[in-house]
Amino acid sequence: MPPHLSSFYIITYTHTISWCRSVCSLAKPIFLSAFLILLPLNVYAISYSIKGVKQDAIKDNIRLHLNNLDVETALLDDPFWQDEVKSTISTAVEPFGYYNSDADITIDGNDKVIVTVTLNSPLIVANVTREIIGKGRDDPAFRQRFNGFSLKQGDVLHQPTYTSFKSSMFNYALSHGYFDFHWQATRLDLVRENKEANILLIAQSGPQYQFGPLIFVGEDKAKDIIQRLAPFSEGEPYSSAALTDFNRKLNQSGYFNRVIARPVVSEAEGLLVPIEVSLAHRPKDAFNVSVGAATDTGPRVRLGWERPWVNDKGHSVSADIFISAPEQSITADYRIPRRNITRDYVSIEAGYQFIDYTNTSIESETLSLSAHRYWQYDESPWQHDFSITYLQETYNEGDEIDTTTSLIMPGYAINYLEKDNDLLINFARYFKFSTQVGRDNAGSDINIVKSFAESMFIHTLNENHRFTVRAEIGAIKANDFSQVPTSIRFYAGGDQSIRGFEYRDISPKDEVTDPETGEASIESIGGKYLATASVEYAYRVAENWRVAAFTDAGTATNDTSTSLTYSVGSGFHWLSPIGPVRVYVARGFSPDETTWRLHLMLGPEL
Repeated sequence: MPPHLSSFYIITYTHTISWCRSVCSLAKPIFLSAFLILLPLNVYAISYSIKGVKQDAIKDNIRLHLNNLDVETALLDDPFWQDEVKSTISTAVEPFGYYNSDADITIDGNDKVIVTVTLNSPLIVANVTREIIGKGRDDPAFRQRFNGFSLKQGDVLHQPTYTSFKSSMFNYALSHGYFDFHWQATRLDLVRENKEANILLIAQSGPQYQFGPLIFVGEDKAKDIIQRLAPFSEGEPYSSAALTDFNRKLNQSGYFNRVIARPVVSEAEGLLVPIEVSLAHRPKDAFNVSVGAATDTGPRVRLGWERPWVNDKGHSVSADIFISAPEQSITADYRIPRRNITRDYVSIEAGYQFIDYTNTSIESETLSLSAHRYWQYDESPWQHDFSITYLQETYNEGDEIDTTTSLIMPGYAINYLEKDNDLLINFARYFKFSTQVGRDNAGSDINIVKSFAESMFIHTLNENHRFTVRAEIGAIKANDFSQVPTSIRFYAGGDQSIRGFEYRDISPKDEVTDPETGEASIESIGGKYLATASVEYAYRVAENWRVAAFTDAGTATNDTSTSLTYSVGSGFHWLSPIGPVRVYVARGFSPDETTWRLHLMLGPEL
């Protein structure tokens, strides 16, 4: 170090304190900054022990302020630095109404700083004066919110409450259309000698603005759809909650790649605020391919196509091809939106399906055409579905004789679904009930009534303990059950039913003959009744891994007195980036046999 700087350093270190006091207290902040820069001290965080304060909020604020002091423990012996600490503590407790506090500082032998704080008597709120000027005075909700200021006469002054109220009241006014809101006067008068505080709050609300017309930026072919989605009408009082709901519906509609609605206050005409809708439509055609595997079906491929815009009314069309070894199908769906695009629509569906499961020796070809009227009330998880279905199925049960059954069945279904995630589910509630009726004098070959209910409950405790409960029950009543199509009969067994058994392996059985070999065998033919239940527990052993244990029970039968089939097993879940992979080993117990089976499933339960 150069000699002239060295001498300055020594003089500064030995004479700074007394010189600073004698010259001018106004120069203290500037000189302290220079002092800390020039002084080559090893500064580190001091550990403070705060005593005399019970309220955690006050204690935390004291510690926060003290931690911002840049000082060594050794310097705290000096009265100047102790005054700085006391001043800092005084500043920290003032927002809580304590303007007459005292503090003592002690340094123990381990360089630990003990701060004993005496808060003394706080300032008490003596008067609260509030007033609304403008249209907000006549708005009950605005007035209730304004009168909700929590500090009352006789309360201990709490400045954070005063400050946060001013901010929250401003935000409330803007979110309810009072765009000209401002505080005409706010004041916090502190009378320390009397230990009192007086509060003044005068709000100028200005007028309440209203929703104006929708203005479109980009293509306007969605104009009709967007207007039907709007949860407000022109002239209604503005509400940011309604606008948020509008944006949610737009993004859930499935018609847009990007869409956002926002108020343009600067272009308001009178009190009408136009709502600008900026959007980009989805491509004319969308394609997707998914590949998966399960022990029930083996490898499988699904090809999808969707055209989200058929016309400017929002009609859409989609098609789906599913291919696996035992099952192939193609379906098409034409959707006509009604008032609420995402919850209220008509769907016309057509499909073809071919099924040949080797363990049932049943082949079937099914043609179907159905019309559905779906609707779901706002804020309700329940979805309703009235439908009418035409079904024609040709099937044989292992012999050369084909049976064809045609049915026209009106039906009703109600569906409830809540879940916390589409892919990795920790909490879910699911329930569905459906019923269909066919009459031989109304287009059906037989009289038939089919009812079915299923439910699932998933709950996770402490992020580690996951419980899954599943159940289903169904019944078919027909005047000639032999003509009931195999696709709508009941079967149990498989990945999503009673594990430990093959898919559709549990049901009434009959002797069927293979037309190619002439050999007879006992195979599943489907039953009138279904009842199954399952309980599973899974424990998270690592970030993306769970181990599981389960038991399943139930049957598909023509006789309600049939003994239940059940299974027990264990496995693991891998929470992969593309969805959960679940692997189980199960042992099945039936009245006739005991089996072992490996089950592999990719994807969420719901």
